[in-house]
Amino acid sequence: MPQDPFDWIDAEHERRRAAGLVRTLRPRPADSPLVDLAGNDYLGLTRHPEVTQAAADAARRWGAGATGSRLVTGTTALHARLEESLAEFCGFEAALVFSSGYAANLAAVTALCGPPNSSGVSPSAPLVVSDAGNHASLIDGCRLARAETAVVPHADAEAVRKTLGAHEGRALAVTDSVFSVDGDAAPLAALAEACREHGAALLVDDAHGLGVLGEGGRGAVHAAGLAGDADVVATVTLSKSLGSQGGAVLGPARVIRHLVSHARTFIFDTGLAPAAVGAALASLEVLRREPWRAARVRYVATELHRKVTAAGLTAVRPDAAVVSVRAPSPEAAVRWAADCRTAGLAVGCFRPPSVPDGISRLRLTARADLTDRQIEEAADTVLRTAPAA
Repeated sequence: MPQDPFDWIDAEHERRRAAGLVRTLRPRPADSPLVDLAGNDYLGLTRHPEVTQAAADAARRWGAGATGSRLVTGTTALHARLEESLAEFCGFEAALVFSSGYAANLAAVTALCGPPNSSGVSPSAPLVVSDAGNHASLIDGCRLARAETAVVPHADAEAVRKTLGAHEGRALAVTDSVFSVDGDAAPLAALAEACREHGAALLVDDAHGLGVLGEGGRGAVHAAGLAGDADVVATVTLSKSLGSQGGAVLGPARVIRHLVSHARTFIFDTGLAPAAVGAALASLEVLRREPWRAARVRYVATELHRKVTAAGLTAVRPDAAVVSVRAPSPEAAVRWAADCRTAGLAVGCFRPPSVPDGISRLRLTARADLTDRQIEEAADTVLRTAPAA
């Protein structure tokens, strides 16, 4: 009798179950009673009335979907406005909107490595120097680029400098601005200096910096004084601080022009839905008018960190909105997150293989719209449900 081609899936599921690594989907209700420290709505804009109204208006005017790829029918006047607004707000020459931040990162890395030849490898591909803590989308971009990739120790500008110094030819350094697991920031100024010593380009994923860091939330690249520089490209997501969906690449106009012709996740993907574009535009306007939101989310993160560490828990000092609290094991992290949920608090649970160092964590994401009382109660819940070390 022929072998069942999917038997191996059952064995893999059992292996993951025994290791406490099975993941499950949990649909949330529209009006959840939980205090949300699990999502990425850093500025509290996803339900802001101006943002939701803009999304509805865009859907009514332009339709529920973009109807095609950006190069066919998927570009509307709204898309062009959003690109202009993002570039101006963040301090770059130009921007290009994608259907997700993941797609934007894949596009930026692969397109900046050059087109492959018939053998699947770009003859002029640069060395890509990638931080060990980078997001999966940057890692996958490096893999798809089929270029030589050197993974360097986390947030180590000197390691980047030495790696670039040992290479002749084009090079591209890629890094998160704020790392999604621990919430720590990359040394962007030092990385830019290392890149410029060797004529390398710098690509920064500013997904967790936009709306949180920099003047009025203009991002970590802007805060580092690198926005608009000729050798720097940034990517952002519209699904965190801007409370919408989608992503964008920002950089010199010639880089954006190159992406339009060479980025496969731009050319072959359906354009971002008009409702998401309208929502992101409205969020940008709210942020311009209310820059205090960026400062408030940083304050909330700092307070959460202060309260849990003062009580003896181990947590990484947050550089932006993410507070990472160490758990003793994957199983303990899952139980801890479940106990928090039972007590009315939604928190993130990070464990292998999502975390590169194998350390399980609760991940608390600060929000600008949390009250002081909610901050106090959230910290108390985390402490009260904490497992024994």
